[in-house]
Order: sequence, then structure tokens, then C-alpha cells
Amino acid sequence: MIQQLRQVRQTVAELHAELPRYELVVWTAGNVSQRVANPEVPDGSADLFVIKPSGVSYEQLTAESMVVCTLDGQLLEGSRAPSSDTAAHAYVYRQMPQVGGVVHTHSTYATAWAARGEEIPCVLTMMADEFGGSIPVGPFAVIGDDSIGRGIVETLGASRSPAVLMRNHGPFTIGADARSAVKAAVMCEEVARTVHIARQLGDPLAIAPEAIDSLYDRYQNVYGQK
Repeated sequence: MIQQLRQVRQTVAELHAELPRYELVVWTAGNVSQRVANPEVPDGSADLFVIKPSGVSYEQLTAESMVVCTLDGQLLEGSRAPSSDTAAHAYVYRQMPQVGGVVHTHSTYATAWAARGEEIPCVLTMMADEFGGSIPVGPFAVIGDDSIGRGIVETLGASRSPAVLMRNHGPFTIGADARSAVKAAVMCEEVARTVHIARQLGDPLAIAPEAIDSLYDRYQNVYGQK
């Protein structure tokens, strides 16, 4: 597991660089985490996760600066305090064993939708492909405990979307691993921007539910290299 932790720390450090690259964060906001499975405990209860330390600039993030936490959100390895969103990430990992990565950003357009408490309607084939429908809005929750995590799990449990807009806060995304969750965050911001622009021009046209299902199935199960 030591080697696995080393590899995941490197991966998570590299993926943090993708957030400012795609203009999803400013200053020290945002975070990426990835689950590290414990092969000796198959039920996942002893899994760990790697996340960035709180308040450290993206330019200073390295594999060595990443911190390791238990699924209770307790710091296990690292010399710095973990991200302020650690409790939310931990709750998601505890409640959603299929999730291997969690990302949070304050990307401009997606956060603007969150500030209005409005879901992003599925009016683009790209949305049907990646999100399987509209991107839902989660409840308002304070930072620091597992309230945000509870809102994420509650909202995404009733949706195919890997993204949720937490009201007055911003987007959180999940994935099979951290890279998948980062991709969802990038796509979430792209469609949030495009649909916003479309609404300035008129009323966007909804996609029929059966077409959404077909597009989602094709993208998830046929598209790309297998």
C-alpha cells in the first residue's frame, strides 16, 4: 500500500495543476482527492484518500505536500492540515463506495448557476453524453463538517450526473478516479458557460428524454477506445 500511496500522491498533485490550467479555480480555492483502496479490507471501510493541504498555492503543490486521510477525515500522513473540504470528501467516499475521486472548484459559470440555485438543463448532446441529463442543484450547506458531503450524496443518489452544484457554493464532481472527476469538472464548467450564453440569445431547446438515454448509453459504453 506504501507504493500505491506514493503513486496516488503524484497523480493527485499533477491533477491539481489541471484546475488552474482550465481556469476552474483562483488563488488556493478548490481541491482534488482520490481514494486509495486497502486490499486487506475488501469492504472498503479501511480505505484512505489523498487530498491537498489547506490554503497552499497551486504552484507549491507537490506529491510530497499531499496529505493522506482516513475515511473519517482524520489526518494520517502529512505535515499540514488537510483541505477545509476534507470532511465532505470523506463522507462521499464512505457513502459511495463506487466513487474513487472527488473534485471541488469555484469555476465561474457553474458557480453562477449555483448562486441562483438553478440546475443546468440538458440542452446539449455533450450534457447527455457526460451527465445523462441536467446537472442538479444540491442544498446549501456550511463548510467544515460533513454537511456538504451529505448534500452531495443525497443529490447525486437520485441522478446519473457526476456533477452537483451546491447552492451558493459551487460544483462538486465525482468519478471512478480523480482524473474522471477532474474531467467532469472541466465539462461542467464548459456546459455551464455554453448554456448561459444560449440563454442570452433565447430559449434553449430541451433534448427529448429518450434521446438523452441513447446518447448517454453510446458515450458511456461505446465511445472511445475500449
